[in-house]
Amino acid sequence: MRHQIHPLLAPVPGTARQIHSFHFGPEQAEGKIYIQSSLHADELPGMLVAWHLKARLAELAAAGRLRSEIVLVPIANPAGLEQVLMDIPLGRYELESGQNFNRLFVDLSEEVGNQVEDLLGEDPQHNLELIRDALALALAAQTPATQLQSQRLVLQRLACDADMVLDLHCDFEAVAHLYTTPEAWPQVESLARYIGAEASLLATDSGGQSFDECFTLVWWQLQQRFGDRFAIPMGSFSVTVELRGQGDVNHGLASLDCQAIIDYLIRFGAITGEPAPLPELSYPATPLAGVEPVATPVGGLLVFCVLPGEYMEAGQLIAEIIDPIHDRVTPVHCRNAGLLYARSVRRMATAGMVIAHVAGHEAYRSGYLLSP
Repeated sequence: MRHQIHPLLAPVPGTARQIHSFHFGPEQAEGKIYIQSSLHADELPGMLVAWHLKARLAELAAAGRLRSEIVLVPIANPAGLEQVLMDIPLGRYELESGQNFNRLFVDLSEEVGNQVEDLLGEDPQHNLELIRDALALALAAQTPATQLQSQRLVLQRLACDADMVLDLHCDFEAVAHLYTTPEAWPQVESLARYIGAEASLLATDSGGQSFDECFTLVWWQLQQRFGDRFAIPMGSFSVTVELRGQGDVNHGLASLDCQAIIDYLIRFGAITGEPAPLPELSYPATPLAGVEPVATPVGGLLVFCVLPGEYMEAGQLIAEIIDPIHDRVTPVHCRNAGLLYARSVRRMATAGMVIAHVAGHEAYRSGYLLSP
């Protein structure tokens, strides 16, 4: 194992932070896997899974079972991890800018395309290596102006040449679920099975330039630009894995999730061994554009009537909003049928607040598809 330390741009003197990456695998590795956790710094189940993975990968490396280089970043957001206000962690948005830590990663598709256009050929492997080199050089040439930009660049530089990127997150109160692209789903389905994902949400571009999509979109956009002239492979695929809810931080679940990721990497070929049998897929993959954000029209005490993991019929009651002053009880229903995979951890709702998400089968939304 190699331990690397990546300094971030300090916002003011005396406040320097670092990102730590752990690199496993042989010198002549066959491919590269990148795994990070807690990019939203108040989402900690993945950090515990990463800690379990670190020990397991060290054992597998000592046994000579790693084929690929596997890069692990247990704390992907040291800046956000320290944002605690009056005992409340605020790790989703940077306090200085208000920006979501998992948005606005740099998009270099056009720049990379311009650099490689005259060098592309008929060999897809040649084109893959050419694009990866150009992407790495373009990222190396970026100069961050803020600590947040610095943090984003460190993570992008670490992952830009990976065949697979796993970004470990969680929701507020939720069942296990994941986000990936329709193009990657054939490769990701076995991960969904191993991890016990009860919803798998697919979108090529969900908006916001999130960490996972900043890699897949480069390759997809280059395919759209050059695909009629050159063989452009999908040189990377990414998955955001939502490890249930914020409170699900325990060794039992983390051990199971760690083993699920190991099983998936064995099946993928990054680790030698006999692949474990594939479990059943709990719920079919559905379009992210088919997710209904269920919002409440009024504020008040939020009382849920259903649990994450329950299948909703169209028009089913999700929750009641109680006004204890005027004794008004406002029911909140979903419009569409689907699996309720996540709900708010808050119990005092404000008017217009999204209280739950339901994964429907039919796409009906467009544009920006993510939560703020």
